[in-house]
Amino acid sequence: MLVFGYYYLPLESTPHPAGKLGKVSKKGHTEVEVAKKSVLDFQKMKREGEKVVWLTCYDNPMAQLMEQVGIEMILVGDSMGMCVYGYSAGTLPVTMDQCIVHTEAVRRGAPGIFIMGDMPFLSYHTAPEDAVRNAGRFYKEAGVDSVKLEGGRRAVKMIRAIADSGMVVCGHIGLTPQSSGQFGGFKAQGRTAESAYELVLDARAVEEAGAAFLLLEAVPPEVGRFIAEELKIPVYGIGAGPYVDGQVLIVSDMLGIFQAFTPKFVKKYANLAQEMLKAFQDYQNDVKQSRFPDEKHCYRMIEGEHDKMMQLLS
Repeated sequence: MLVFGYYYLPLESTPHPAGKLGKVSKKGHTEVEVAKKSVLDFQKMKREGEKVVWLTCYDNPMAQLMEQVGIEMILVGDSMGMCVYGYSAGTLPVTMDQCIVHTEAVRRGAPGIFIMGDMPFLSYHTAPEDAVRNAGRFYKEAGVDSVKLEGGRRAVKMIRAIADSGMVVCGHIGLTPQSSGQFGGFKAQGRTAESAYELVLDARAVEEAGAAFLLLEAVPPEVGRFIAEELKIPVYGIGAGPYVDGQVLIVSDMLGIFQAFTPKFVKKYANLAQEMLKAFQDYQNDVKQSRFPDEKHCYRMIEGEHDKMMQLLS
């Protein structure tokens, strides 16, 4: 069972030159050396038909575990608004400062993984200059390899400005949570011919603006396939079917931790919420019944020192 939290034992690792090699697991089922991938690697993987595997991540211990198994890309998503902070307004309240703090922690935990910072609501909407400034913060303060922002044709100026400044950009179209209110909530996009056509136009515009990647969210597999085959840049999906160039899931969803709701496109690979509930209950019962701590969890005084202490106190 995976155990994670704020207090943990550091994972064993070997040095990695210039951040190119990640940690090497010396325990467990498999030993995996993680070589950090670049934009060129992802382009090659698209040409050769090799799928890219990425996940969201928000903390250092989880990032270390992802690096152990060789996850190729991490998105430090503004989904932290729901998965970490429990905001009722979803991703909208998330700030740049929050994103920087979490992304910096993830980078320290996974130096050998391609890290993508997620630009939060109103960090790039107001002007291209703001978009460049905030994207630059991700690079300077958190050491990212790329940034992601939502929007198709309406975000072209921002994408171009960031790319022209020498940074790597990932576009995001389909269901875009920051503007989901305009769609009437979290609803799949591109299910009609007209809306699918609009998505294709958005995808073309994102690529032409200089984006290195495109993320499709909650769109039919037919649409995902067309866009992935048409675009030269890698096209990834979260709920976009199996034909795109790689897949991403929210880590809290796939581990079965987030319980408020489960999107249709999520496959749960574990049910850690139930495991955690059981652990909390077992701990509570042990403390109440004085079963914890027992002898093996205690630090005894050196032999003879207890008697000396009592003499000092008498």
